[in-house]
Amino acid sequence: MAGGDSTPPSYHPTSKPSKHTTTTTCKKTNLYTLVALLCIISYLFGSYQQTPSSSAAATTTTTTKTTLPTCIQNPTTTTSRTSTTPRKPTHLDFTSHHNATFPTTTTTAAAATSKHYPSCPVKLSEYTPCEDHTRSLRFPRDKMIYRERHCPSKKEVLKCRIPAPHGYKNPFPWPSSRDVAWYANVPHRELTVEKAVQNWIRYDGDKFRFPGGGTMFPNGADKYIDDIGKLIDLKHGSVRTAVDTGCGVASWGAYLLSRDIITMSIAPRDTHEAQVQFALERGVPAIIGVLASKRLPFPSRAFDMAHCSRCLIPWAQYDGVYLNEVDRILRPGGYWILSGPPINWKRYWRGWERTKEDLNEEQTKIEKVAQSLCWKKLVEKGDIAIWQKPKHHLKCSQNSRPFCHPQDNPDKAWYTDMKTCLSRLPEVSDNDETAGGALENWPERLTATPPRIYMETIKGVTPSTFIKDNQLWKKRISYYKKVNSQLGKAGRYRNLLDMNAYLGGFAASLVEYPVWVMNVVPVQAKVDTLGAIYERGLIGTYHNWCEAMSTYPRTYDLIHADSVFSLYNQRCELEDILLEMDRILRPEGSVIIRDDVDILVKVKSIVNGLNWESQIVDHEDGPLEREKLLFAVKNYWTAPKASNSS
Repeated sequence: MAGGDSTPPSYHPTSKPSKHTTTTTCKKTNLYTLVALLCIISYLFGSYQQTPSSSAAATTTTTTKTTLPTCIQNPTTTTSRTSTTPRKPTHLDFTSHHNATFPTTTTTAAAATSKHYPSCPVKLSEYTPCEDHTRSLRFPRDKMIYRERHCPSKKEVLKCRIPAPHGYKNPFPWPSSRDVAWYANVPHRELTVEKAVQNWIRYDGDKFRFPGGGTMFPNGADKYIDDIGKLIDLKHGSVRTAVDTGCGVASWGAYLLSRDIITMSIAPRDTHEAQVQFALERGVPAIIGVLASKRLPFPSRAFDMAHCSRCLIPWAQYDGVYLNEVDRILRPGGYWILSGPPINWKRYWRGWERTKEDLNEEQTKIEKVAQSLCWKKLVEKGDIAIWQKPKHHLKCSQNSRPFCHPQDNPDKAWYTDMKTCLSRLPEVSDNDETAGGALENWPERLTATPPRIYMETIKGVTPSTFIKDNQLWKKRISYYKKVNSQLGKAGRYRNLLDMNAYLGGFAASLVEYPVWVMNVVPVQAKVDTLGAIYERGLIGTYHNWCEAMSTYPRTYDLIHADSVFSLYNQRCELEDILLEMDRILRPEGSVIIRDDVDILVKVKSIVNGLNWESQIVDHEDGPLEREKLLFAVKNYWTAPKASNSS
C-alpha cells in the first residue's frame, strides 16, 4: 500500500475537516469550558468558606483563640490517602499573655469536634509518671533503686490533661528568671526553711528569689566558680559541657551559663521537694535523675566536667560503681570536682557530726577508686578537690580495675545496669593523642565536624552528611521564624525540647538566641547520634517516647518533633505521646511537628481534643512535598481556685 493512501483524511495536512468532525470538536470544547467554569466556581466558593474575615483574624483573647480553618483541598490532588492539603500559615497567635492576669478557662470549638481529653484531678498538677512517689515505694531502697524510673503500666497511663496550679503565670524572661520565679508556679516553701542559712532560695511575697548560694558555697555560686577557675581553665572554651549530680536548685549550672558552659543538672525527686522543678522554672537545663543501679541516660565521653557539691552520693561504696559511671560519661581529659564531705574534713568534721576517723577513711577509699580509674588528682585546695581523667588508657597501671568486655557498648545507657569494669576508651597510637579524637574549643566546637563522625563510628553519617544537615537546619529555622515570629525574639522562649534531634541541627541553629535545647535521641532511632551532639558542645538525653519523660509538668516553652510520630507509629499510642507533650509543655507553649501529611492529619485530630490551637502548613520546599508541618499553641488554662485552696 502506498504511503500517501494510508493517511486518514482528517489528519492530512491538506485535508479540510468534515462537518461531523467540526461538530464533535465544538461539543468537546463547550464541555471542557463548562467543567473548567464549574471547577473555578467550586474553588472560589470553598476558599470563601475557608477564609476567616479580617476582623476575626485580628481578634486576640487571653483565654481561647478563634479556631483556625482546616486546610483547603487541592483541586489537583489525585491520591486518596488524604483529604486535606496544607496551605501557608495565617493567624496563629504565639505571643504570651499571662504574666499577671488570670481569666477563667473555657473550651474551644475545636475541642468539641474531636475526642475530648478532660482535666486530671488538681492533686496531679505536679505528676511525673515515671517518678511517682506512691509507685516508687514498691521498689527496694537499696542503692536508691526506688528513686529510679518506674513507669506506669499501660493500664495505669492517664488519659487526661495535667492542670497548672491556679494563678500560674508565664515565667520571667531570661536572664531575670535565673534569680526570680513566681511562687504560684512552684508553690513549695519547704526549701526556704530547710536551706535558709545556705542561701539556696528565699520566699518573697508572690515570688521566690535565688541568691545563688549552695550548701558548700553560701557566699554564692559566682565566687565558688571563680575559685574553681583558679584551679582549672574555665575561660577559653576547653570546658563546655558539665554535669552536676545532686544539683539542688541548680545554681552552679545557672551561673556557669554566663561563662558559656552548659550544665546538665540532675537530682532525684526526693524529700527536697521540687529541686529540679525550681531549676527548670529558672530556665536552667535539668532532668530528674539519680545515681542508683542504672546508667545515666547519656553517652560515653559526653561531659568536659562533672561536679558534686555535698551531693551525698556514697562514692566509695559498692566497689566505686558511681565513680565508675562518672568515668564513663567524662570525656578523656575531663575533670571531676568534689566539695563537701569528706573534703576538708579536718575543718568541718564537728559540723558534719562525724568522726575524724570515719571521714579520713571515706576520703582514702575515694582516692583508691580514682586511682583504679587511672585518674590523676590535680589539686585539693580549701573545700575543693579536682581529679582529671586520662586522655587515653596507654599508661593505665596494673592496679587499674579490669576493662569491660570489648563487646560492651559504653554508649548503651537506657535501662542499662551500671558496671564496675572500666569503660574502654578508643585506641590511640601515641601518647599525645586523645582517645576518640580531640575536640575544638567552644564556640568552634559547634560547627566543627564531631570526631565520632569523621572517624566513621556512626553508621551512614559522614562529614558531608554533617555539613548538609547544618545547611538544612539554617533553612528550616528561617522558615519556622516566618510562621512563628516569636521564635526569633528574645524572652518569649527559654526551655526548648527537640524530641528527635539527630545531629543537633535544630539546637545549633538557635545558639545565638537566649535559649537552651534538650536534644533527645530516641532509643528506637536508626543510629545513635547523641555522642556527636555532645561533641558539638550541646546537651541531650536518650529517651523512649512510649514512656513519660523524667521531668516535671510545664517544663518546656517550645517542643520540636521531627518525624517522631512516624517513628512511633504502631509502636505505641500516638495520643499517649501527645498527652505527654501536653504534660511537659507550659500553658501558651508552642509546638512544631514535622511529619508525613497522613500522620499529621491523625495528630491534628488528637491535638484538637487537647485544646491546642493548631494549623498544618506546607513544607518549606513547597506544597508538593508529602512532609508537612503542624504549628500549635497550648491554650492557657489552670486549676480552679477553690480546688487548689487548703
